[in-house]
Amino acid sequence: MKNRNTLVVGILSALTCFALCQQVQSATDTPQPRDDVVPPTNTADGDLALASITTGIYNTAFGFYVLLSLTDTNFNTGVGAGALLLNNANQNTAVGAAALFNNTIGEENNAIGAFALFNNTTASFNNAHGREALFSNTEGTENNGFGDLALESNTIGSFNTAIGDDALATCTEGSSNTAIGDEAGNGLTTGNQNIYVGAGVSPAAPDEVRFIRIGDTSFTDYDCFIAGINGRTVSEGTAQFVFVDDTGKLGTVIADAAGNKVATPQAMLNESFKQQKRITELEGTVERLAGIVKEQAAQIQKVSAQVELSKAAPRTVANK
Repeated sequence: MKNRNTLVVGILSALTCFALCQQVQSATDTPQPRDDVVPPTNTADGDLALASITTGIYNTAFGFYVLLSLTDTNFNTGVGAGALLLNNANQNTAVGAAALFNNTIGEENNAIGAFALFNNTTASFNNAHGREALFSNTEGTENNGFGDLALESNTIGSFNTAIGDDALATCTEGSSNTAIGDEAGNGLTTGNQNIYVGAGVSPAAPDEVRFIRIGDTSFTDYDCFIAGINGRTVSEGTAQFVFVDDTGKLGTVIADAAGNKVATPQAMLNESFKQQKRITELEGTVERLAGIVKEQAAQIQKVSAQVELSKAAPRTVANK
């Protein structure tokens, strides 16, 4: 970061020296601050801010060399030294020193933070909120980086979303990745369509594709609770067993180390359904038998009572 700051300061200093030298040679050869001739609806305050403006409208520039190169484009806002310095495109917003510094024709970008989207040149529809967020992006489009150094190394990857300091910071060309949490997704470089949720959740390989990782698996003393699962019904015709291995990976097929299937979970589930059905039938049979036994016991008790009543009453014999 220190080297980058030095680089930007050097660039701005060189531009300043160049401008001063040109002013010495000819007062008319170098763009000058044009507060007095800036077209209506534009606002500029700072050395050479909006210095090249011609027909552009609704642009705002505050700071040293802000929107220096803009001529005929519209709806841009730059705040901070060197923000949007090379820009001549529409609807870009840069707040922070050297934010969107190298942007030329990329449109509808938002950069908030020092050096955010610094190297962006032609890409559009990016959002960078945080110091050096999307710093290296040049051609990647529709990326969202929220947090210091979020998507810092991305160059041409598109459709990435990183929320958290250093989230997806090492991703260079990967696309359609999502990372939420401090340093989430770090280690990924060229992989696509991955999701990382949790601080420090990282990929197993820099080029992995279509992985979903939730929670740091290096912890061993935590529990996982997910609502909407326990007690819910699923289709009997399509339901499957779900297994978990010692890495925390979920799956429906069991395989050995070589990747060969060693079980057929669906067959196991079907057999389980058959057994459950048989158990239900047996439970019904037992219930019916219990009813019969109960009825028979009642009949036996009734017959016993009748037998007792039919016995002759005892007689008394008088002695003479």
